[in-house]
Amino acid sequence: MAKWGEGDPRWIVEERADATNVNNWHWTERDASNWSTDKLKTLFLAVRVQNEEGTSKSGVQYKGHVEIPNLSDENSVDEVEISVSLAKDEPDTNLVALMKEEGVKLLREAMGIYISTLKTEFTQGMILPTLNGESVAPAGQPAPKTEERKAKSAPSKTQTRPVGVKIPTCKITLRDTFLTSPEELYRVLTTQELVQAFTHAPATLEADKGGKFHLVDGNVTGEFTDLVPEKHIAMKWRFKSWPEGHFATITLTFNDKNGETELCMEGRGIPAPEEERTRQGWQRYYFEGIKQTFGYGARLF
Repeated sequence: MAKWGEGDPRWIVEERADATNVNNWHWTERDASNWSTDKLKTLFLAVRVQNEEGTSKSGVQYKGHVEIPNLSDENSVDEVEISVSLAKDEPDTNLVALMKEEGVKLLREAMGIYISTLKTEFTQGMILPTLNGESVAPAGQPAPKTEERKAKSAPSKTQTRPVGVKIPTCKITLRDTFLTSPEELYRVLTTQELVQAFTHAPATLEADKGGKFHLVDGNVTGEFTDLVPEKHIAMKWRFKSWPEGHFATITLTFNDKNGETELCMEGRGIPAPEEERTRQGWQRYYFEGIKQTFGYGARLF
């Protein structure tokens, strides 16, 4: 099992503040596909190769392909293979040689930036605080001796133990129209059997102020803080993978639109690295799930 480097803090669990073995192992997992697609597109579209051979006086444009078959955290940037080729049916051009020589260098630099930001920007918020709130030593520093580690982790009687760490958060909003009444849509979101139907997973919930809920087989949990039938629902809400004890505040507002219902969702306190995942989760499992299951304007796929 490859890791990004010696001393990677994802592998150090003995000082975790919540004593949790994340995902039954020693690291936190997160899908980087969407983030990587956007980051690579931004980096690659900024690549420009220019000289006399790169100028077409006739204005002809050529299409080609860039393939990177061995991108891995086990390979350094210099070891990554980058192949350039013309698209099918394109006429021969000196631009291919130019791209293979100069273009590849710039693409390799872009890959270096991608790998660096993957390890820093994307992983922000993945490492939970240690028991004493201290940062994990960076790669290359020797681990403390057992005696020193025990002495450091044992709090004195007068010492106040930190219980958490402030994390960056954000706000998200979603808005959609459902071909049903506010009364019926409210019932769908507060009835256990109907929630299980549109999430296609086990769920338990108590639709009262202070009532708890466990959805999507326990991956989503929270508590209702305010319910006004046909008007709005407010709740504390979290993904199982979020830092222990952290909840977002979700508010659902129902607006009657002549027999249809406009549902407005506002989420505050979403961990910043989880913004897109949370937005997609609500769009897919709540909004689209309800439409597809009950026919309230379902999209065809």
